[in-house]
Amino acid sequence: MGRSKGIRNMSASNGNRPDTEVRPRATRRRFTAAYKRKIVEEAAQCAHGEIGALLRREGLYSSYLTKWRAEYEAGTLSNKARGPRANPNAAEVKRLERENARLQRKLEQAEAIIEAPKKLARLLETQQEDETR
Repeated sequence: MGRSKGIRNMSASNGNRPDTEVRPRATRRRFTAAYKRKIVEEAAQCAHGEIGALLRREGLYSSYLTKWRAEYEAGTLSNKARGPRANPNAAEVKRLERENARLQRKLEQAEAIIEAPKKLARLLETQQEDETR
């Protein structure tokens, strides 16, 4: 009892309250291609056991180094943005889709116009056959 009372008094008298402020969310780190290349080349120069020190010094994970090495060897190390790539031709694709839909409707109308006389001719033929019988 005395212990918790002392803590309560100490925090109330000194104003030492826990910080309840909401901290801003951390932003994702982005690494330039030049930085990635530098780290991969430095790691290649490291002796056995020194790569861990390099990663700690730079604040990196070993998975970064593994991925960057593979990209470096493949020649695809770059400043890639995350997420899906925007289609640069999106406006053109939309326009073509609208035009395609419009032409489909026109084709259906034309087919209906062509089909009407054929149906009429078949109907007349069946009537003539019935009359001749």
